[in-house]
Amino acid sequence: MDFELTDEQHALQEVVHDLVERDCPATLLRAVVEGRDDGSSFWKTLVANDWPGLAIAEADGGSGATAVELIIAIEQLGWGGDPTPFLATTTQYVPLVEGCASAEQRHELLSAVCDGGTGAVAFSADTVSATADGDGWVLSGTAAHVIDGDRADRIAVVASVGDGLGVFVVPADAVSVTRERTFDGALHLATVAFDGARVGTDGALRAADDVGAAVIRAGELAVTGLSALMVGACQRGFEIVLDHIKQRHQFGVPIGSFQAVKHMAVDVYVAIERARALAQFAALAIAEDDERRNLAGSLAKAAAGDCQRIAMKHGVQLFGGLGYTWENDIQLYLKRAKAGELLFGTTKDHRAKAGRTVMEASLAAAGTTGEVAR
Repeated sequence: MDFELTDEQHALQEVVHDLVERDCPATLLRAVVEGRDDGSSFWKTLVANDWPGLAIAEADGGSGATAVELIIAIEQLGWGGDPTPFLATTTQYVPLVEGCASAEQRHELLSAVCDGGTGAVAFSADTVSATADGDGWVLSGTAAHVIDGDRADRIAVVASVGDGLGVFVVPADAVSVTRERTFDGALHLATVAFDGARVGTDGALRAADDVGAAVIRAGELAVTGLSALMVGACQRGFEIVLDHIKQRHQFGVPIGSFQAVKHMAVDVYVAIERARALAQFAALAIAEDDERRNLAGSLAKAAAGDCQRIAMKHGVQLFGGLGYTWENDIQLYLKRAKAGELLFGTTKDHRAKAGRTVMEASLAAAGTTGEVAR
């Protein structure tokens, strides 16, 4: 596995960064948070540049890039505090459709994404079930904390079907959706009630031989994408702090020259680089279908959680009282990183999961049977 980014990938990184810097400034993000804008103008910009179809196969209308390129783009979008449905559409909805749909279903659904359509996923087999009804299915149950569930054109739901799983795609107007209140005003989470929603054969995605495995694989990209978004938000917050400690003077010198301040800044830098490396490694594992892909995703999410904790703690502290004000832009990115830590498993959850995975692999290699306590 080649861990280094290629020249083309570095170029992509720069292109996306420049686009985000130009079209998604802090003023736009603040306007979205304050309810003066819905961020749709930036979504139109992303669609015009073909970013939603970045990791979709060319046969389905996309650019045919890998998870690595997608994660590179998402980190830069996290740097800008992306207020669009890009994350849910590209790292949750698209891989689930790719893994579970028939060729005909996949082409129809993913072509719509390339044309600007949006999607969300409810990973909710514990709370949503599907029952066969004639030539279709009827869904029942409610899914909470669905990212972008309130503004997606289609919602894919992982539901229980008897003793197994099923994946169904429903149009947004077929379900009842309520946006949840969050401390990040630019992040959309929703509660989706599927009760009574009927899905025809065209919306039942059951082509995969093992739906459960396909759902797990989609979840791996979802976790990795969220981790990269958090890294980008932390990077932006860190840059805001660096600018402050270079300009803020005490005793006639920049506070950034003080040893204690340098130590805090270095700690943040190391945490960001570690989290970025693990997110990129997870993307590489997914792109190459490496057997470590599930473990890598958990390590990336745990590192991103550690990163946001130290980056935002030190960041606010280095600003002093200014760090707690609404006028300070660092709060826009702090909230995104903090919200990401709570979704798809916390730092503690993923560290425990990674530990169990490694211990079980070690026991298997030693020829010992048994399951690690959860």
